Amino acid sequence: MADSKYIQQFKKGSFEMILLCLIAKKETYGYEIITELNEIGGKIFGYAKGGTIYPMLYRLQDAGLVQCRIASSQANGGPKKYYSLTAKGRETLCELISFWRSYTVCVDSFIDIVKDLEA
Repeated sequence: MADSKYIQQFKKGSFEMILLCLIAKKETYGYEIITELNEIGGKIFGYAKGGTIYPMLYRLQDAGLVQCRIASSQANGGPKKYYSLTAKGRETLCELISFWRSYTVCVDSFIDIVKDLEA
């Protein structure tokens, strides 16, 4: 059941909000986002890879929710793309968080109806 299509849909639906949360915390780059995502949510979401995260970051950027700047890296000399929220991204994240809180309360009320089904 852990890999069912229903669970995958839940994961997909919340992933962009989670990325916005990580970026809202501080300006960050892709590998750092992936590392933190895996440390905090790897057991629930599965371990993220660049092939999953970077397309989402590009979509968020195209939507005007995040912006990026390129800076050279001290460690390896290669450039890094640092992501930060735009004003629109911050506003959208606040709306998403507000909706999420209401959503979970609502869903929990339905779950409570059938709480005897939980194993």
